[in-house]
Amino acid sequence: MTEIYLNNAGTTWPKAPGVQQAIVAALAAHPRQYGELFASARGQIAGALGIAEPASLVLTPGCTSALAAAVTSLPWQAGDVVVTSALEHEAVLSPVQRLERLRGVVHEAIGGRPFDLEALKVVLARGRVRLVAVTGASNVTGERLDVAAIVEVAHQAGALVLLDAAQSAGVVELDVGSLGVDMLAFAGHKGPLGPQGIGGLWMRPGIDFGDGEAPSYCDLGSTFLAGAAGLARGLTWLASAPPNPAVSLRRALRDRLVDEPGVTVLGGDGPATGTLSFRITGLPIERAEAHFAQHGVLVRAGRHCAAEALATLGVPDGSIRVSFGPFNTPAHLEAVVAAVVAAVVAARV
Repeated sequence: MTEIYLNNAGTTWPKAPGVQQAIVAALAAHPRQYGELFASARGQIAGALGIAEPASLVLTPGCTSALAAAVTSLPWQAGDVVVTSALEHEAVLSPVQRLERLRGVVHEAIGGRPFDLEALKVVLARGRVRLVAVTGASNVTGERLDVAAIVEVAHQAGALVLLDAAQSAGVVELDVGSLGVDMLAFAGHKGPLGPQGIGGLWMRPGIDFGDGEAPSYCDLGSTFLAGAAGLARGLTWLASAPPNPAVSLRRALRDRLVDEPGVTVLGGDGPATGTLSFRITGLPIERAEAHFAQHGVLVRAGRHCAAEALATLGVPDGSIRVSFGPFNTPAHLEAVVAAVVAAVVAARV
């Protein structure tokens, strides 16, 4: 049986055509070529994301490190406030919580599904909000936040906006030039179809980092040039590839499952990526992956490094997550539905 891969929110597979070859070519390059190789890769990555100034893009070991650098590099003072949504990944929450413990920063988590804009306005009106750090889309439910609206009200109050684009880059249209955010972090191994170990942090020129400096490079010899080359190739392929079916497949799966007895769908019907979470009555989370594997489907069942989001959704022990990618098909959706129905029937016996 050929296994159907549906964990693209974790890491996409397979990668885009040409990614492996780009990585191998970069590894074989002479050190004298590193500067040219880096400039070319960063330029292509920046262009694909709508970044006008490639120099404002720092390539990092991943989205987690990019988020940590963005959050911790600002000139925080005790009593400053950082705002997040209730759907954040631990990669955002961890550096924020460190600021709470070590710097006396106040953390405000905004509830609502997927985000309560009016609650944000209330927090902003109190003052001292330095940063609003939010995900572009939940890695649990796939639900997208209204980034444009968040940016508008945050900027009116003088706050910066950091966007965690780990789940949206390469999946939905993402143009940094029109988003209006101040900083954006992304992962190369997810939607952009690049390898693991590469990501990026874009920072709007002119951000006040106090007495410190914005994250930057010291020596290109320690930069993952092969990863950058692979990431550039993945984004380049996406630019000319057929439309990504992930979002429409997610929508169709939700429509099929939302009225299925014994199934609780966690993701709403608003704008989303290709990711959907659900629970099946009678199928424990710890047995879910094995059940779907028996039906030839690889899904992710667990806590998805998003404990706060799961608590908000009322399923603190985890969810079954299906996340479609550019190489999935309607037949793969049918395989998921069949596996779900089989679990529901088994629970009734």
